[in-house]
Amino acid sequence: MTSEGHNEPLMLRETREAPHVVRRLLTENREAVARLAAAIRGRRPAYAVTIARGSSDHACTVLKYVLETQLSLPVASLGPSVHTLYGARLDLAGALVIAISQSGASPDVVENVRAARESGALTVALVNVEGSPLAEAAEFVLPLRCGPEQAVAATKSYLASLCALLPVVAELTGDEALSAALNALPERLTRTLDLEGQARELAERYRFADNLLVLARGYHYGAAQEAALKLKETCGIHAEAYSAAEFSHGPKRLLAEGLPLLGFASADAAWDATRQAYDDLRAAGADLRLLGPQAGADLPTPTGGHPLTDPVTSTLAFYLFAAHLALGRGLDPDQPPLLSKVTKTR
Repeated sequence: MTSEGHNEPLMLRETREAPHVVRRLLTENREAVARLAAAIRGRRPAYAVTIARGSSDHACTVLKYVLETQLSLPVASLGPSVHTLYGARLDLAGALVIAISQSGASPDVVENVRAARESGALTVALVNVEGSPLAEAAEFVLPLRCGPEQAVAATKSYLASLCALLPVVAELTGDEALSAALNALPERLTRTLDLEGQARELAERYRFADNLLVLARGYHYGAAQEAALKLKETCGIHAEAYSAAEFSHGPKRLLAEGLPLLGFASADAAWDATRQAYDDLRAAGADLRLLGPQAGADLPTPTGGHPLTDPVTSTLAFYLFAAHLALGRGLDPDQPPLLSKVTKTR
């Protein structure tokens, strides 16, 4: 398979739809955003809970940092099996419950949202299939507006998941800089797509890697989790994500085995501490390459955005990298062994 013409992987084609998807989401969700913002303002949830699996759960990690830093709302991740397998019914009255799913079809996510709503929680579904069981179970729905996503490895739905709640945050906080960054985001994503040649060149460096560690902090940590998953799914590489702060608490031992590192270089309050951690790793002999909106990154994404939108462009650049890494390894990123598009768990 080549990366050109009609043989180009669906993963790449769907990744390139990101600017259009985000523009449509921001335009068509305005009424839903206003309704949800009014409900949150009126009901004043004391905390938030997220429910998701896989890539969607990694989007929840990003949203955790967003809600905690912008709304001072503590966020916890709910283990779906606590209800579906162990039979516990959690008292989530007064909580904001956010579920994310591309298909909206996984029974464990649906059943937990239904139970949360029955207990008095304000329930929100970020879902691509608007007529899905999850959309029907939740009180509020923010459609992801992706259109059909056919590649097994989710790309545009993950990026949309990162964006869907940001207009609500901008509405609740009155953050004009965030609103401006969201309006400019489709254009920044278009410029990120221009990095495909650089992404292909960086991927060539990891063509024969068996293992890869992905590092980040703060808003980009969920992007690092997603990157590690995609490297497993599409490239057959054993990859794990770590907080750059936690890596020195034991996992740093792996540097002695010569494992390469890929780090996200953010442009936010976490960067000074993250940069110091990266400098220390390089001083210890680490093979570390960087991706993100920082000058000097090996795959530099467009600058001038907002800390809350930067993970979107960074992840888009990573998807280009991952698709070309799979192709360079002679793999089809659209047909990972043993995996299917929709996984239904309980």
